[in-house]
Amino acid sequence: MGNSISMPENLRHLVDSIKMSNGLTSVFIEVLTISGSILAKADREKEIIIWLAQQDQSVVGIGTVGFDIDDIPWTTENFEREKDFMLRAISNAIGGLGWERLSYEPRKDWVIGCLEQFKLMIDIFDKSNININSYIEWSEIEEGDNNPTIPFGYPKCQKHSIYLSCHGCILCNDESY
Repeated sequence: MGNSISMPENLRHLVDSIKMSNGLTSVFIEVLTISGSILAKADREKEIIIWLAQQDQSVVGIGTVGFDIDDIPWTTENFEREKDFMLRAISNAIGGLGWERLSYEPRKDWVIGCLEQFKLMIDIFDKSNININSYIEWSEIEEGDNNPTIPFGYPKCQKHSIYLSCHGCILCNDESY
């Protein structure tokens, strides 16, 4: 099976999709979540990392977490800052920021290749391609929801110091999977 990360339909001719095995996808998401959790300061930065952490195959199922770049919950008013943050998170993940938090030793060449391709995709993506409904639908709080998509107060895992999603800690979930 596996997962793909792609540009929006109208930009697919510019850069190839990233096609990853399920295991490589987990490593990719985990190192981005770690890097972003270390770097995030603004609430929007934290929310983007929480969205990434929700792509947790150990909870939502293997082979089900591929996405298009316009699925990321970008906002039009903060897009340039959000994009800059994502590029910094990717660059720092490529540099190995926080990888010591992983409970395993990943194939660095494989994940770095995917991160570099992802960086190119984010770099090419621009404000005119934002799907504003992605943020609206993702961030909506449903009445009586005790487990909101964006956890109140942006809590971090006590053990790994990364942002928790509505699924908990992606690293703890992976260790118990």
